[in-house]
Amino acid sequence: MTTKDQAIIRLIIIGDEILSGRRYDKHFSKLIELLGARGLQLGGAQIIPDDLDTIAATLERSFATPDIVFCCGGIGATPDDQTRQAAAKALGVELRLHPEAAALIAERCAENERNGVGSADMSLPENQQRLQMGVFPVGAEIVPNVYNKIPGFFIHNHTFMPGFPVMAWPMMEWTLDTRYRELHHLAHRVEHSFLAFNLPESRITPAMEHVELTWPGVKAFSLPSVGEAGGQPHIDLGVKGEPEPAAEALAYLRQQVLDLGGSLSPALK
Repeated sequence: MTTKDQAIIRLIIIGDEILSGRRYDKHFSKLIELLGARGLQLGGAQIIPDDLDTIAATLERSFATPDIVFCCGGIGATPDDQTRQAAAKALGVELRLHPEAAALIAERCAENERNGVGSADMSLPENQQRLQMGVFPVGAEIVPNVYNKIPGFFIHNHTFMPGFPVMAWPMMEWTLDTRYRELHHLAHRVEHSFLAFNLPESRITPAMEHVELTWPGVKAFSLPSVGEAGGQPHIDLGVKGEPEPAAEALAYLRQQVLDLGGSLSPALK
């Protein structure tokens, strides 16, 4: 059985506007930043359209895993918002107005009225429409929204948030710090790299394979550069893993570059 501390953390971005280029995603880099500050790392990401069947199929596969998943976009109440419905379809449950969400939406409407915008009368058609944003799959819990009180929802290790960064990012932080605090900094992992010159990837590949066989849990990586903007072609070569074995593997890899006729950058990055 996979335990929570072994689960992969993933991101699903939902929105036609991202795929068409009308909007540019900002969640990917932000989630990496938030995870890194907590000693965690992102294990996967995907972007899918605002299509009910596509979202439902994606979520059905995702719900079948033990992964921790953040889903951004499509939880509003307009026709192109399909995420709430798709989540319910993927889980085989009904949608139902969440009482806490209803109360928070009513509070928001009352605040708007006090500010001279709209009415707090929840029987009005526009406010009834707003309540649709609190209709979640049965069994969901709310995720607080500090920006405007309209909550997201959480179910089966999946956190569903609006596409707006100003709302989604505090929700990500709240979820990481409230639901997954025990996962923070469980493993101290480091990443070291250096630049190797005058050496093709094909020549250093056996040494990289040796690293992963000799130091379990250490991953070797290679990012070649063809020398853009007049620079010299090189390989950004390095390792990721726990501090002690990663340091040993790094020293081995640097020596192998020299033994194979390559040259090194003067200092580690």
